Amino acid sequence: MPVERSQIAFVREEQLPERSPPVLETGALKWIRENLLNGVTGTLLTLVSLYAIYFVLSSVLPWIINGLWNTNNIRECKDILAGMSGGCFSVLSDRWNQLLFGITYPNDQYWRPSLAFVLLLIALAPVLFSQVPRQLLVFSALYPFIAFWLIWGGTILFSAVALIGFGVAYMVYSRLVARSFAVAIVVGLLAAVVTWWLGGFVSDAFPDFAALEVVASRDMGGFMLNMILGVVCVSLSLPLGILLALGRQSSMPIIKWICVVFIEFIRGVPLITLLFVANVVLAYFLPPGSNFDLILRVIIMITMFAAAYIAEVIRGGLAALPRGQYEAADSVGLDYAQSMRLIILPQALKISIPGIVNVAVGLFKDTTLVSVISMFDLVGMIRGPILASTDWNGVYWELWLFAAVLFFTVCYGISQYSQWLERQLTTDHR
Repeated sequence: MPVERSQIAFVREEQLPERSPPVLETGALKWIRENLLNGVTGTLLTLVSLYAIYFVLSSVLPWIINGLWNTNNIRECKDILAGMSGGCFSVLSDRWNQLLFGITYPNDQYWRPSLAFVLLLIALAPVLFSQVPRQLLVFSALYPFIAFWLIWGGTILFSAVALIGFGVAYMVYSRLVARSFAVAIVVGLLAAVVTWWLGGFVSDAFPDFAALEVVASRDMGGFMLNMILGVVCVSLSLPLGILLALGRQSSMPIIKWICVVFIEFIRGVPLITLLFVANVVLAYFLPPGSNFDLILRVIIMITMFAAAYIAEVIRGGLAALPRGQYEAADSVGLDYAQSMRLIILPQALKISIPGIVNVAVGLFKDTTLVSVISMFDLVGMIRGPILASTDWNGVYWELWLFAAVLFFTVCYGISQYSQWLERQLTTDHR
């Protein structure tokens, strides 16, 4: 039976020419249609948001553009502006040194905290980024002692002896950790404290050896004080928080309940209360005539406060690990310290990154609370000497905007680094 031509399937022998996609399905127009004009609700929200942005910028931009930077006081600013919208940014030009370094830090010694800040960035690089040569970790270990000598001054022998003390503590820890993790930690800390105490005698015996001008803690202020408290307290609270988290999960009842009581008590007390304790109450428990540095007292209290919260964050990371990880560590013959260092903690810390960063950002912002105990940090400088002066009494937005920019820059940098680190470590377990 013959087959009709209409029943034969059609097969094209040549390729059709390519055609460009529709205009609304590519490029910027596609992005706008999908993200800004996606339906009636999306279009209304876009229009409202654009109006809000226009309203804010129409008020803020003239105030910034017409701002003055070279007047001597607020009265000159008002006379020059003559009712126009404009900021009196001259307060920043006139008092920048007080905002950054405090009111009593020696003017000719500003290079010391500035150099310490630059060296901080270099010391953090090998710690935060694995692409940086590992040899720089030696400088990272030396940096705390160099920074102490630069900022506080005095002879470098004190920092050198303290460095030796931490080296002795590490050697003691490495020898005892195989027998008992807790004993190694306690004995190592005692060795570090004793050597630090000996460093005071050495520095008193040779006060002029490689000495810088001594700057008392009461002379430190401005944003420099916030950076000191933030960097030191975050650096100390992380290892202390890890120890507290491990202690809370310990099978030894005394250690467990000490950690539980410490964590719950610290978390139940406001930070400002701990700062008042550091400033006033702690002095009553010291021997008569003793001098316990105020910054050291504040560092201890803020570190304890942050460590309690970090301990709970890390405990959540430890609880998220399946029991098989602990059993795998036991099956290959690892002791407690080895299993925690090689298997458990690396995984728990990866899970805990967002919570740790949240505590670190909150801690850095909470350093402004020291202004309530008469420490002239950045907020204390604004509220105290600057706004109390007759030259700049009445300038508010410019000073608080400057403080907000500084804190936002640091906190945003911490947040962006944490997101980058999460992507590097693939903490989402995909």
